Amino acid sequence: MRRDVSELTNKLDIEKISSLLDIPEHSITGALKRKTIQYVYGKHELFRFDKPVSSVEGGTAVFLEPFEIVRGFPKISRTLMLYPALIKHFSSCDKVAVEEKMNGYNVRVALIGDKLVALTRGGFICPYTTQKVNDLIGPDFFHDHPELVLCGEMVGPDSPYVPKIFYNIESLDFFVFDIREKNSGNPVPVMERRKLMDEFRIKSVHLFGEFEVEKAHDAITDIIKGFGDTLREGVVIKDPKMILPPVKYTSSLSNCADLRYAFEFYNDFGRDFFFGRVCREAFQSVEWDEDEESARKRCQELGESILLPMISTIKKKKNGERIAENVQLRVKSLKTITEFEEFLKLLGIDAVFEQPEMIGNEFLVRIKKIHQSTNDKTEMILGGHMWS
Repeated sequence: MRRDVSELTNKLDIEKISSLLDIPEHSITGALKRKTIQYVYGKHELFRFDKPVSSVEGGTAVFLEPFEIVRGFPKISRTLMLYPALIKHFSSCDKVAVEEKMNGYNVRVALIGDKLVALTRGGFICPYTTQKVNDLIGPDFFHDHPELVLCGEMVGPDSPYVPKIFYNIESLDFFVFDIREKNSGNPVPVMERRKLMDEFRIKSVHLFGEFEVEKAHDAITDIIKGFGDTLREGVVIKDPKMILPPVKYTSSLSNCADLRYAFEFYNDFGRDFFFGRVCREAFQSVEWDEDEESARKRCQELGESILLPMISTIKKKKNGERIAENVQLRVKSLKTITEFEEFLKLLGIDAVFEQPEMIGNEFLVRIKKIHQSTNDKTEMILGGHMWS
């Protein structure tokens, strides 16, 4: 249902938001007009920041009843050349903490009223993830710390967004990598956060250790090379006090896996995924001082990651198949599936849900997410249309 700006400003206490988030009232009103701040109706009424507004992160969610603000998770900068970046960025630190960057999807979990909700990076409440975190975490932590937000990675094969099978997780699990305060978004120091998670028996991402800044690049290089063929994504390097923002560094195999996914649905994701990942490969090759044979192997793996999935997609379309991404959900109640189907419609995602299959005391539901742009483009070119 379309709503005019005056109706939205009446719903949102702009003066209060301006004070709490330290942004001018006119910036909030302007963002409402531009639909950068969007109203979302559901079990919890909220406004979400589709993009950053002044200093406020995209994905920030402002709940109306009860009034709560969950700040968007800050973007983490990426280093392509480890040694100079670490020396420059962490010049005020003696050591850095290095944690695993897991390959899943980013979730913020918060207590709103008396309900736990799981927010996507974009600031939407995902009904499926909300059901999962309620099962995985429970209420104890938030009973003692209602003012905090758990930021973590949902990982496993039963993921509607990033299904991964190499973590030896049966369904889906949650690993905390950050804790932040509501309203301010201020982070909890690394070891304090990990101790708190241990106390409440909530899983954390793996800590590889704390390393002197001058020597950290060697340790991180060994960690990345030690991943081998496991497809583990990379590391996040942090100021232990969380005063300086973290930086991330990823493995070559993870980059190639991302490209394979993107170019299977090339007209939906290919451009956005391509340039940055190619640059990462080039800089990593130079920093690791690769010989000609190693560099050629890297080039071959990169090229295959781009071309082979795209060739496969074109052949599928030529044979009359519809190009779709296969994912699956595992739920205790089919009501969650109905809610998730409505959620995908809200996001504008076209999906086909198969009939539920009973696995133990849960329902397994397979879903085909249709990537229409790739379908249309491939069909047109196969039919004789020009590229542009």
